[in-house]
Amino acid sequence: MTELIDYLKAAKSPYHAVEFAAGKLKEAGFENLDFTKEFELKEGGKYYCVPYPTALFAFKVNKADAENGMHIACAHTDSPTFRIKPNPDMKSAGINKLNVEPYGGMLKRTWFDRGLGAAGTVLLRTEDPYNPKAVLFDTENPWFIIPSLAPHMDREIESRSLDPQKELLPVFGLVSGAEDEDESFVGLIAEKIGAKKEDILDYDFSLYLCEEPVICGSKGEFLLASRIDNIASVAALTEGIIADAGNDQKDAKLSIIALFDNEEIGSRTKQGADSNILNAIVDRIYESKLFANANKLSDVSRTKILSVDGAHGVHPNYAEKADDTAKALMGKGVVFKTSASQRYVTDPAMGAILKALCEKNDIPFSRQANKSGAPGGQTLGPIISSYLPVPAADLGVPMLGMHSVKETMCIKDYEALFKLMNIWLQ
Repeated sequence: MTELIDYLKAAKSPYHAVEFAAGKLKEAGFENLDFTKEFELKEGGKYYCVPYPTALFAFKVNKADAENGMHIACAHTDSPTFRIKPNPDMKSAGINKLNVEPYGGMLKRTWFDRGLGAAGTVLLRTEDPYNPKAVLFDTENPWFIIPSLAPHMDREIESRSLDPQKELLPVFGLVSGAEDEDESFVGLIAEKIGAKKEDILDYDFSLYLCEEPVICGSKGEFLLASRIDNIASVAALTEGIIADAGNDQKDAKLSIIALFDNEEIGSRTKQGADSNILNAIVDRIYESKLFANANKLSDVSRTKILSVDGAHGVHPNYAEKADDTAKALMGKGVVFKTSASQRYVTDPAMGAILKALCEKNDIPFSRQANKSGAPGGQTLGPIISSYLPVPAADLGVPMLGMHSVKETMCIKDYEALFKLMNIWLQ
């Protein structure tokens, strides 16, 4: 659980999530590959690749001439938040404000009256216009607040929808009026990183909650934290491929984790699941000399994919929102998600395999379907398995308060997920 908390604390933006995961892989002996160059691989080798700064792929070559194909597990590095717009400075009533926009399907009211930081990347001018310097950035402290309006001033504020362009803009200081003081947002960034303001060409920042994860519950059963969706899956996949399960019978030729970005907004980006990037990584592997005699199409036909995301746990105050029989109960282990519409892609073949794996290894699990008439959001599974048409499954840990600024999960559910990922990725 300590390692999961470390991931949650570090992953303040997708950039930071990838940096932290890459650091863990490197520390564990995984070799960093350049996506623009030919992969030089060896049997038993461990590798990772960061083709874009918010997406990461790692793999182990178990046995190049194994009969089975690949075991792939996927997650995403992004979470619902606010993204800072270009030229974001605004002023009102003697206060400096920041122009932001919601990213993903957030529970907006949960962001009010909290200390917020900003993290992401800054692009700095160099002598070569085609190669600006990218620098990771983190305010490290709460610079921002989105203040709520007192109910006395708007008796309908609890029931009406919020205007994000008006009511969800964070404040970050008083207007001093001093001519020699740069109070602009970019000016503050430049000062923080020790750069000239004019050398900041662009940036990509997310707001984050400046509060540490908390273990709670009368017996310490729960974890309350930001970005459980989907950093818990990022942690389980990364630590799962690193750890040795003690299983000498390697079922797959290759074990691969794919950490995409932009799932919360549909995945349709170069670093998202709805792109060709995973196929391109697999092509790079099969173009290597080690796989010169391998048949990629045959191996792909024997490949299996897991899409690992969060599941909607049954809310004790809204139990009627869950299905009558196929429920994602908190504390009951990994949830395998099924949908007749294929928004969750678990098919019978994969459902049977996962059930057998869990029963053989004493991993608690349950099956979940949405209540009829209440479709859930689409995950990575249907997208990835349309590009690699192989058996696939959607699964994850159940949580409460999904897409809130702080979400709740059960600690032993994560432990079950990690154990399954560790077995799957051997």
